[in-house]
Amino acid sequence: MSWWSDDDVDEPYGEYDESAVRSRPNPKGNRPRTKIRPEHANAQEGRVITVDRGRYGVVVDEGGADERTVTAARARELGKKAIVTGDVVDLVGDTSGEPGSLARAVRVRERETLLRRSADDTDEVERVIVANADQMLIVVAAANPEPRQRLVDRYLVAAFDAGIRPLVVVTKTDLADPAEFLSNFSDLDLEVYLSRQDDPPVDELRERLAGHRTVAVGHSGVGKSTLVNALVPGADRATGRVNEVTGRGRHTSSSTVSLRLPTGGWIIDTPGVRSFGLGHVDRGNVLRAFTDLAAIAEGCPRGCTHMPDSPDCAIEEAVERGEIARHRLDSAQRLLAALGA
Repeated sequence: MSWWSDDDVDEPYGEYDESAVRSRPNPKGNRPRTKIRPEHANAQEGRVITVDRGRYGVVVDEGGADERTVTAARARELGKKAIVTGDVVDLVGDTSGEPGSLARAVRVRERETLLRRSADDTDEVERVIVANADQMLIVVAAANPEPRQRLVDRYLVAAFDAGIRPLVVVTKTDLADPAEFLSNFSDLDLEVYLSRQDDPPVDELRERLAGHRTVAVGHSGVGKSTLVNALVPGADRATGRVNEVTGRGRHTSSSTVSLRLPTGGWIIDTPGVRSFGLGHVDRGNVLRAFTDLAAIAEGCPRGCTHMPDSPDCAIEEAVERGEIARHRLDSAQRLLAALGA
């Protein structure tokens, strides 16, 4: 005899409804994940001043009576978005700044400027150095190590591309006269400060950097960290010496850190480098640093590189007519050539 009746022929398994389903418990005992993220409307704004192995030092209530430095980790909702020194972030969690406390950075605010470099000129993968700086302090030694015009050119290109105002400090002027080297940049209207090993222009620089966020860059061994230590008492940035055989500086600063100046504003010390790739740079941003040339370049044919072999270049024609000084165009072409033109 069959175990079902004739009445169940059309529905051999009998009557069925959803209540018969047995739900398996969540083995992790937690709530299911959702794509809906909290708005964090009460998040607290802060500025990143240090980055160290997944932990970020963030100043909150900057300039206020309750200013403090909070340690934060990145929140999962940021995904792969990088957080760098100078970023303005939104924090949730424990923002007391007490020892052992940890907040979470849930948002990175829109950046005003972004200083980047690549490994070399063919590498379009950018390495972000600092965000939201408005000045670049290019530190170069008059000697020991010898000044490198090409590297300074590259710093200038990166600054112009990022929309950051460049300044130049020449250190160790007691060892050599930097006049010949500085003549290469006479047409760029750069502010230049001269520094002796025993007499850095501390007061003059503090006044110029006050109220700004200035990123200091330079070749290893030029005295950049020594200058930063003079500008910021107690900074204690590691310093090194130049190898007498190779003439190269030794890498000492291994991290990028923002330091508050006594006169207000911040100076951001970066590790010394020996190369500065420009694979990410927009050529048009470089020429815009030369406002007079940029205006004439509007008459150039599409795709003009503004180099000596460029046909029908309006700037070259203006030079031939005597409207623009040749050395002015030479300076622009040198910077454009740094991009591999």
